[in-house]
Amino acid sequence: MRADAHIWMRFPWAAAKRAGVVAAILCAALAPIARADYAVLQSGQRIHITGYETIGDTIRLTVPGGTLEIPAASLLRIDPEDTFAPVKVKLLDVPFADFIAASSLTHGVAAELVASVISVESNFNPNAVSTKSARGLMQLMPKTAARFGVKNVFDPKQNIDAGTHYLKELLLRYNGDLKLTLAAYNAGPSPVRRWLEREGAGDADRFVELIPYPETRGYVRSLLRNRELYRALYAP
Repeated sequence: MRADAHIWMRFPWAAAKRAGVVAAILCAALAPIARADYAVLQSGQRIHITGYETIGDTIRLTVPGGTLEIPAASLLRIDPEDTFAPVKVKLLDVPFADFIAASSLTHGVAAELVASVISVESNFNPNAVSTKSARGLMQLMPKTAARFGVKNVFDPKQNIDAGTHYLKELLLRYNGDLKLTLAAYNAGPSPVRRWLEREGAGDADRFVELIPYPETRGYVRSLLRNRELYRALYAP
């Protein structure tokens, strides 16, 4: 008999405990490494998915908690499974690049898009205030800042994180359509909903031309130009 056998005979609960530990170790050793697929949209957004299927001109993405349908044309690629190794996000040569990179990674929004929004919204001025009371780098309205838990709207880190989170929310709402997302970021979701109800979704380019606000039309165009410039400058 092994020297430690008397211990397990005298204290059977200890043997059970040891057996449980051994079983847990075996399960951990045999369990597959956590993996995830990512749908990468034309906008640069990355969506964590567990499956997908093509239905005509639509792609149905299975995401944790449900499904999401997007136009097939908005899907750039499906990234292969990875093992959640540390992801390196490129730093753009712009002010607050580290905060942009961190928020981009956290919320799955392309860093170039975040930088483009900041450039057009505030020209990278963290103390900017608009005539409509939008504030900080990403020009957050007070209600938006409060909804995302911002304590100091002029703090670059908090402002960028909340603005990026809001961009991700809009991208999901408009199924990855970047033009609708940017129009809503500038004018608000309610006007975009009214325009869509009146004009119909149709082609995004045509929709932008039908926006009754010249400021919003110019805003969307400027952001898209800036985004493409950043993408060209920092392409791998």
